[in-house]
Amino acid sequence: MQYTFISDTAALEQFCAKASECSAIAVDTEFVRTRTLYPQLGLIQLYDGEQLVLVDPLKIDDFSSLKTLLTNPDVVKVLHSCSEDLETFWHAFKIMPAPIFDSQFAASVTGMGTSLGYAKLVEMMLNVTVDKGESRTDWLARPLSEEQCVYAANDVLYLLQLYPELKAKVEEQDKLAWIYAEIATLAIKKQSLMPLDLVYLSITHNWQLSGQSLLVLQRLAAWRMETARQRDMSLNFVVKEQNLLEIAKRQPRSKAALSSIPGINHHEVRIHGEALLAIVEACQQAPAESFPPPVPRLTEYAQFKKVSAAVREICAQVATELAIPIEIVGSKKQVNQLISWCWFKLDENRAAGLVPDLINGWRRAYFVPKFKTLSDLGLADKLSETALEDIN
Repeated sequence: MQYTFISDTAALEQFCAKASECSAIAVDTEFVRTRTLYPQLGLIQLYDGEQLVLVDPLKIDDFSSLKTLLTNPDVVKVLHSCSEDLETFWHAFKIMPAPIFDSQFAASVTGMGTSLGYAKLVEMMLNVTVDKGESRTDWLARPLSEEQCVYAANDVLYLLQLYPELKAKVEEQDKLAWIYAEIATLAIKKQSLMPLDLVYLSITHNWQLSGQSLLVLQRLAAWRMETARQRDMSLNFVVKEQNLLEIAKRQPRSKAALSSIPGINHHEVRIHGEALLAIVEACQQAPAESFPPPVPRLTEYAQFKKVSAAVREICAQVATELAIPIEIVGSKKQVNQLISWCWFKLDENRAAGLVPDLINGWRRAYFVPKFKTLSDLGLADKLSETALEDIN
């Protein structure tokens, strides 16, 4: 294993200049995310086919050359299951690498298996066993051991070796555009932020509340998210989600009453008790017209089962036509996502400025015509005219 550990700007610039002449490079990150809202970047691995480098983000101040490389449209960035890597790059550098060839998604659309792990894919295609023994290491600690560095290097060494064959398989099936489109859509999701006053829409069991209680939940959820963003704290390390729901239901007026709520811990009361009680008190003084409307539930609608089954059937048809697993076309979550977006004036995707997966990206061309037919057949009579116009 030959790798170079880069901890200064000049060496990084030299590597990036050479790598920018390549048609593709392998990229991976190592990060820590235990108590923080955002991933903390610990290491960046890059391989251009000749030189494999481990970049130390804790030592380098100027990443302009790396940003330029990662966003160079002429250099394909090869990653595996890149969702968390995208989030890491966005929060560390405020850039999204592109174009990206995701080896996991490529393997899925070519029929090799859905959600294959990196080690499994390497074993299948290269007959190499990858040691994953350092996967839970603290990547912010220094110095990194030789074992840690070799582990990190392997993640890009074999990744670039997988790329030519995977790309050939994808091109043979005329699905290369899908790979880039899927990750471009994912990148948009990673950059989207839910407005603070709508964060409550993502709280589990929010439908249980209404009126003043729902207003309390709305403001508690907004406060928690704002606190988490400002302090870079994991949401549940601010206040656990279930506790927000219980506070909204019970609306305590004192720290003693707050402490008596099952599940509330001493730390939450000590650190945030006054803020939580202030929110409850303010909501109790708020006029009724400020209360958010009840949160609808798909399962409460008589047509839901019928419409859901019809949409799933369309997913099955598209999967058969394209010879890909139905899980890639549309999961249960994605089906519900689409129906919520069409039926409700306000849902999580619309609040975040996003379009449902089934009518977005590469799926759009295959799904939208069938979706219109579904509406025309009267199977989805609750689909709003506005929703249909939005996808024209």
